[in-house]
Amino acid sequence: MCSGHTPERPAAQPPRVFLLSPANAGGERMALVLSARARFALARAVQGEGAPIGEVFRFASGLYFRGKLAYALAFARPPAGVPGALVIAPGAGLVPSDAPVRATDLRAFASIPVDAREPRFRAPLERDARLLAEAVGDEGEVVLLGSVASPKYVEPLLAILGARLLFPPDFVGRGDMSRGGLLLRAVRAGAELPYGPVAGAVLHGPRPPRLAPLRGARALDAPARPRRPDAARRRG
Repeated sequence: MCSGHTPERPAAQPPRVFLLSPANAGGERMALVLSARARFALARAVQGEGAPIGEVFRFASGLYFRGKLAYALAFARPPAGVPGALVIAPGAGLVPSDAPVRATDLRAFASIPVDAREPRFRAPLERDARLLAEAVGDEGEVVLLGSVASPKYVEPLLAILGARLLFPPDFVGRGDMSRGGLLLRAVRAGAELPYGPVAGAVLHGPRPPRLAPLRGARALDAPARPRRPDAARRRG
């Protein structure tokens, strides 16, 4: 867990750091970034000097990760020297959202299952969670922006962070896209969601009402996939 973007924390408030659950490094959209034929800027950066992991995962996950990243950067109150937004990266532990990653890094992430039973995933995560626990202290808060219904990263994090590990209960019952929209609305309103402890939390619940459309929001911060010529002919 190395240094990154560290906004100043207001006085008399406990530190708060956000953990962002990972995007699928082996998914279809990530393959676009890794394609040797890709010509868009993000792909060229990944295959060259590197691009921020937050931006790469935002491309791969679309609205959900875009919401998580924007929310974490808006509301983090990290202690000195600690990034406010840390991404769970398979095999690399907790990585600052502005840390550069290259094609070799992304392929390494994709080769490691996101599973608490996988030592290559668990050991780096536990290592960085211990460092984070020491950095935020007993009064600090670590907010997980991700699913708490699966033990794949919750179980090792909870074992180290205990009562300091929080999440937004408004996530319960929502799908990924709804969570992303909820987070972006909170950023626009400048109002944080309430948090509750992960330990003992209700993990499943009824689906909340659908969110109203977010006016002026782009569906994805990424170029659209080129249409296949044969598909274009069929539609024409």
